[in-house]
Amino acid sequence: MNKPAKIITACATCAAALGLGVLAVMINKDKKAVPIYSDVIETTVPVEVTTKELPDDLAEKYGFVPSQLGMTDRAKSLLHVNKDVIGWIKVDGLQIDYPIVRDPGEIHSDQAFYGGRDYYPNFFYLDNDLYRQYDEKGSLFLDYRDNFGSIESEQSTNQVIYGHAWWNGEMLGCTREYRLNPDFYWNNPFIHVSSNYKDYDYVIFAILVTSGTYDETDFHYWDMEDLSSEEDFNFYIDKCKSRWLYDTGVDVKYGDKLITLSTCYSDVDNSRFLVVGRRLRDGEVAGDTNSIQRTEAWLQAKKQEAEQAAEEQPQQ
Repeated sequence: MNKPAKIITACATCAAALGLGVLAVMINKDKKAVPIYSDVIETTVPVEVTTKELPDDLAEKYGFVPSQLGMTDRAKSLLHVNKDVIGWIKVDGLQIDYPIVRDPGEIHSDQAFYGGRDYYPNFFYLDNDLYRQYDEKGSLFLDYRDNFGSIESEQSTNQVIYGHAWWNGEMLGCTREYRLNPDFYWNNPFIHVSSNYKDYDYVIFAILVTSGTYDETDFHYWDMEDLSSEEDFNFYIDKCKSRWLYDTGVDVKYGDKLITLSTCYSDVDNSRFLVVGRRLRDGEVAGDTNSIQRTEAWLQAKKQEAEQAAEEQPQQ
């Protein structure tokens, strides 16, 4: 995609999230809490569907052929609902428990599957739900250029997922907890993401605010999914660390797989709030912060803090 189109996407994401959020406050104050998609699936897709093979005419209907290699029953079920489903995301301590769809890219009005309207890349799911019906809340969607398939060596280094920052915490609105309450991070640093084939765990290493305007920053995170070279990878990590709100101490090195959750921060300056994690390494366990590999600098700082605290203890 060319850069101007991507810039439009970034700007629209922010304006829509905050603008619609304000509208929701004024019009829908009494709206019920966010629906749990797992409940929706159970009521709209019969349980027995998960045990069936995908229909023979799926490719003809939807224009793609999904791999059957290790596909989970949940993925088979969800693909009956929407061919764009590429996984599921759940974040400890937050109400994030949603399917993830992959943006289909540029859409033309002759594509009836998407409602017969034109869309720029990374626009459709800004205001459409899992069923491709208009919904101002939108969906959590993966950048259209990202690969999150069954072959791990071909997966994008950085999975960039977009979603609105709703006032009531829906979509990615609840990630503000990491910004407002650092203690919340230390108790809930893990992100669980399933592809259509396998479960993965990530530990959050950076929480930051950055610009969403192309000409005002050299950190164009929305155009950095590949990161195949060590130089590009380190550039991305360094930019995250230079903007992070606090040092998590999580070690990140070239070769790690990343996930970036992107939502709005402010429409005044078109800024973004990012939560960035890396995939757990061998020996690290989701839920066990002590198993996470930390940087030497962070470990030394913690050691010095402990020694200083011990010296300040009154003598018995």
